[in-house]
Amino acid sequence: MLRSNNILRKLRRHLQYTQLRYFADKLPDYKTTVNVADIKLSKPPRPPPSPKISKWRRKDLHGQTLISSTLAEMEVDEDFKRTLNDLKTMGKKKMTMEERKNRRRALDEMGVPSFKDFVSESFSRSSSPPDPLNRHPTQILQLNVGLYCNQACGHCHVESSPRRKEMMSLETADHCLEILENSKNVNTLDITGGAPELQSSFRYIVEEARRLRPDIDIIDRCNLTVVHEPGQEDLIDFLKEHKVHVIASLPCYSSKNVNQQRGSGVFDRSISALLALNEAGYGVEGSGLVLDLVYNPLGAFLPPPQEALEDKYHSELQENFGITFNNLYTMTNMPVKRFADFLHRRSELSSYMELLVRNFNLDTVDNLMCRNTVSVGWDGKIYDCDFNNQLGFAVGSEKVFDENAKNVEDVKSLDELIEDSIKFDNHCYGCTAGMGSS
Repeated sequence: MLRSNNILRKLRRHLQYTQLRYFADKLPDYKTTVNVADIKLSKPPRPPPSPKISKWRRKDLHGQTLISSTLAEMEVDEDFKRTLNDLKTMGKKKMTMEERKNRRRALDEMGVPSFKDFVSESFSRSSSPPDPLNRHPTQILQLNVGLYCNQACGHCHVESSPRRKEMMSLETADHCLEILENSKNVNTLDITGGAPELQSSFRYIVEEARRLRPDIDIIDRCNLTVVHEPGQEDLIDFLKEHKVHVIASLPCYSSKNVNQQRGSGVFDRSISALLALNEAGYGVEGSGLVLDLVYNPLGAFLPPPQEALEDKYHSELQENFGITFNNLYTMTNMPVKRFADFLHRRSELSSYMELLVRNFNLDTVDNLMCRNTVSVGWDGKIYDCDFNNQLGFAVGSEKVFDENAKNVEDVKSLDELIEDSIKFDNHCYGCTAGMGSS
């Protein structure tokens, strides 16, 4: 009996083995060699190196001004010297008019009409109903609080530098705040410059605006390097306390391009400033503190698609520096002021204007910044946008650089401007090219 049981067990094992071997033949990776002593384990791949945040978080830069370096570069830069000489001999108004003529000449050579006529013709060729380009109720009040800046960027449309001393007075700031309080459609206060934080009225405006309109979105157009300037050691804490939305300029994620456009040493300072903003919670998910970045091209070309470039910025800044941010906005360079000079010197103005016209996008027209924004200059004059500000096209005036143009002292609410026509000119093609610049 015992012998019979052993035979049955052996038979069952044989049948199980035969069945498993049958199934094993159908297993694609059941092929491990019997020479198991020869099997060697490979080393696991190394994880990507963590960004050395301590290397880039340059606390030694606190209180170290960039101004001396900027001024030194301006002294030897032939383009700046030429522009300064032209300003002395021709004056601002004549230079601006000459720049405008150059743009018009380039468009005439292409047979392109005025901007407003071009838009009307484009609508007539489309299935969309015509757009009279009227002003919408103002939602954004933009204040250019002064032209003083610690940088002198080659693309700057307001030609800021440490040599510019124009600043908004507290009296003018009070008029702006009164308008803000009375303009209930306004949901955003956009503060720009120059470096707005270096203007004497900046913190006063932020504090009062937050008090008068607690729910308003207050934007600081920040060049980042200002964070390290003497006297700005508490700037980030101030911005955080008043829940200021920071929109920062960073024209590339590489040092070469940034320093070429914005000046020597700017990249390192910018990265350090972004890390400091992250430390305070800016750009960190769930903090409620918004940190957005702005890209503008280095030369006479359109920016890449915004969504794809934002993804690239996120990966490059996170992997290389440990930086996080919320959104990236792409801006087309406007053919005005320093960038217009840049194009003229390189004989690229005509080709750039042709590029803008060729890439005109009718879908951008309804969202042009001039349609829901009013911009106030440091002197209190009122404009459709900051570009018109620099070109002297004031709201309600037919003259260029009109000394008697409408001022913040003349209005109580931005609702009063709804019937004033928008001043369009040949530089406006920059805001309708590609995906727009608003």
